[in-house]
Amino acid sequence: MKVLHEAALRLRSAGIESPRLEARLLLAQATGLTQLDVVAGPAVVDNAALSDFERLLARRIAREPLAYIIGRREFWSLDFAVGTGVLIPRPETETLIEAALRLYPDRDERLRVLDLGTGSGCLLLAFLSERPNATGIGVDISPAALAFAQRNADRLKLSDRARFVLDDWGRSLDATFDVVLANPPYVRKGDLVGLAPDIAFHEPAMALDGGEHGLDAYRALADTVLRRLADKGRLFLEIGEGQAEAVTKLFQSKGFVTEGTVNDLARIIRCLVMVADGQHSRQR
Repeated sequence: MKVLHEAALRLRSAGIESPRLEARLLLAQATGLTQLDVVAGPAVVDNAALSDFERLLARRIAREPLAYIIGRREFWSLDFAVGTGVLIPRPETETLIEAALRLYPDRDERLRVLDLGTGSGCLLLAFLSERPNATGIGVDISPAALAFAQRNADRLKLSDRARFVLDDWGRSLDATFDVVLANPPYVRKGDLVGLAPDIAFHEPAMALDGGEHGLDAYRALADTVLRRLADKGRLFLEIGEGQAEAVTKLFQSKGFVTEGTVNDLARIIRCLVMVADGQHSRQR
């Protein structure tokens, strides 16, 4: 289809890595067709749809994230609504879900789950989708992110087991949890400008900026999260490349021990699994 071919060429010139795929996704969004229909080649694309396609294409060429343009992103084989003001879920973050499910294998266990910096709600909702007797709370300081998280809970029919709270790393909570999930901002401030323009100029800085050394959010978490762990509870913490040693030392100084580490598909240590050190007392 000529219009798709020309669109892919324009996307490639703009630095888009998968121009043909994204051209098909954008045309599907503009026409309301499925990707299969687009690949097969619709018999007719009316002028209104072509106009919408051109508008969407211009946004992508300007490097607005594709997920924001089409309004969704897949995570853990679930469809999450995303948009301006919320971090787009990444495949590597699924590492935390894999680790948590492996360490809590009983599908029927009644677990209490806390997701700190919940964003779109992807971690909490993905875990709850696999454990039907689990309940949880997602915490974020962004009202925009919490609105998306609630929307996703409603869409996935999980709102009866998930609630969302405006708070700073769960400081105002007084409950304890069996599973604590956290994907804090960990990009060094000086590295933000070197990120792809899709990320640097569009995704929320508060969800990316980890301070001068990328550790600011970890310090805040280490100061508060131990009080949120139930007996035998675990923290599943996402980290950036090369941060394992520094983050481990930081949390050890606050009464944690590392139970294990989990690599992502690129063989980068992406998840630290931590528990309370039994030799340290926990203040309630």
